[in-house]
Amino acid sequence: MVEKTSLTKIKSYVKKQKAFFDSQETKSYDFRKRQLKILYKAIKDNEEALIEALRLDLGKHENEAYMTEIGMVYYSISHTLKHLKSWMGKKKVKTPLFLQPGNSYLYPKPLGNTLIIAPFNYPFYLLIEPLVGAIAAGNTAILRPANQTENFSKLINQIIADNFDPEYIACTSGGHETITKLLAQKYDLIFFTGGEVVGKVVMEAASKNLTPVVLELGGKSPVIVDDSADLDLAAKRIVWGKYLNTGQTCVACDYVFVHESKKKELLKKMEEVIIKFYGENQEESQSLGRIINDKNMQKLVDIIETDKKYLYYGGNYDLESRYFQPSILSLNNPKAKAMEQEIFGPILPVISYLKLDEPINYINAHAKPLAFYIFSENQRNIDRIMAETISGGACINDVIEHLTNHHLPFGGVGESGMGSYHGFKSFETFSHMQPVLEKKENFLADIISPPYKKSQLSLLKKYFK
Repeated sequence: MVEKTSLTKIKSYVKKQKAFFDSQETKSYDFRKRQLKILYKAIKDNEEALIEALRLDLGKHENEAYMTEIGMVYYSISHTLKHLKSWMGKKKVKTPLFLQPGNSYLYPKPLGNTLIIAPFNYPFYLLIEPLVGAIAAGNTAILRPANQTENFSKLINQIIADNFDPEYIACTSGGHETITKLLAQKYDLIFFTGGEVVGKVVMEAASKNLTPVVLELGGKSPVIVDDSADLDLAAKRIVWGKYLNTGQTCVACDYVFVHESKKKELLKKMEEVIIKFYGENQEESQSLGRIINDKNMQKLVDIIETDKKYLYYGGNYDLESRYFQPSILSLNNPKAKAMEQEIFGPILPVISYLKLDEPINYINAHAKPLAFYIFSENQRNIDRIMAETISGGACINDVIEHLTNHHLPFGGVGESGMGSYHGFKSFETFSHMQPVLEKKENFLADIISPPYKKSQLSLLKKYFK
């Protein structure tokens, strides 16, 4: 059991980090580069222990743990180190004629003291990936890993304590009571990844100090498979994207709309892929993880028992081991318990449609999703879906992998979140891009200054057109 961080300690962290940031120590390129390298080495030194902690907490196979968490952070740190000097430089922008002679530029400045709150489903990646941005931009950070992942939380607390002074980066532990204590303090940015309910609490608390927030939430990310789609490809990618991390992924395929003419074939192919990935007896598969806790397990049991009449495949579970079989529901319309909220587990509703209006209208009538996936070989259909819907991000003929491209920002829209990160966007999110105009003289001084005359106006009209 990880000891809960006291209010006294939290206040101490905040006070010391403010003083450390004010010392200007975090702002130099050499300091930021050195800290990123320390972080990289700390992960390398503890890689096996991290993989084991993720196995104990979530049943993650080491391949999946490396692929979706540790390897992604290695890549992020390497990418950031490669580009950091140029990111930190002033970005020159155009200066209009009426401000000549002059120079205009954006000057990246660190925001200051930051708070990063991570969820349980990708406890390492969703804690450390924002930290990379915070370090690169020259900030301090207080981290709060998920309390549900007890083994990981204990380990990451030790790793951070062993490699960083708490006046620079500190790690806390505990549940909602710790979050409440943390949110009562003042920061220059709060970065939260998690559910909508806690996201609202974070935003409300931040508003009391006018603290900016980045909210990475979730929602029901839809898939549309039209009548032109490559069904072998669709089945393989949807099954991978749905049952990765046992469905506990914020950008997982939450439900599928498939053209009626292709539904039976798609269902059959997805069943075959599940068996190929996890075997006939999936409870024995080392590639399939476990549900995080009893509460989340019971939610999934309630869904599968309520919607049992729609069950096409799977439906088995074991409460004691928190095993839940990859399951598929076959629906003729989106009226089922599984469609009421984000599933966050290995249950996949597949819904038939006849006209493309049906899935588009349904999706637009509900909360904007974090991700949207389209499988189609029909460019007109792709263009229409993309034009008529809004989501945090999207993939065409693939799922999830858009967030692995560090040249694409990742984030939500509307109920699925606000703000984005990854690559340069992480640096930008944790920075203030200060606009600066630099001048030595002003040719328009006489024209823009009182006392105003009619002759001035005619000259102004020549400049401002």
